[in-house]
Amino acid sequence: MARKALKMIKLVTQSDIMEAAIIHAESWKESHKGICSAEFIASHTPERQKNYLESQIAKGAQLYLLIDRKPVGIVSVHDNIIENLYVLPEEQNKGYGTQLLTFAVGKCTKPPTLWILSTNNRAKRLYERNGFQPTGNVIQHTNDVYELELRLSPV
Repeated sequence: MARKALKMIKLVTQSDIMEAAIIHAESWKESHKGICSAEFIASHTPERQKNYLESQIAKGAQLYLLIDRKPVGIVSVHDNIIENLYVLPEEQNKGYGTQLLTFAVGKCTKPPTLWILSTNNRAKRLYERNGFQPTGNVIQHTNDVYELELRLSPV
């Protein structure tokens, strides 16, 4: 009789930070294709992303890993800011992003905010479907690419 693995979200520890870094690296590369140079994308190795995630944890972020038979996604929460919501490219469109977002919102004590790249239409649709709206705050990177702040609208 096959044993069914439990789907769970857990706080990332040193023993599974590399799994989180692999998810971050693969997903980041996919979401930044077409707006960053091939060399810059290639530089986002799991080792580099591990260092980045460790620095975020050192600054107070809580990093969570979604496991469904295998690690499939991550999200971090720092105060009321949701960051680093990434799902492996081959695992997208299965509800994992929504599950991670709902979990992260539940960790916030005030209306959560997050930032997305203007070119990331899939993420924008996910957040808007879940009640996030643009605040009007923008960080311009190039003429065509900027980051947009979204905040969860009160019900």
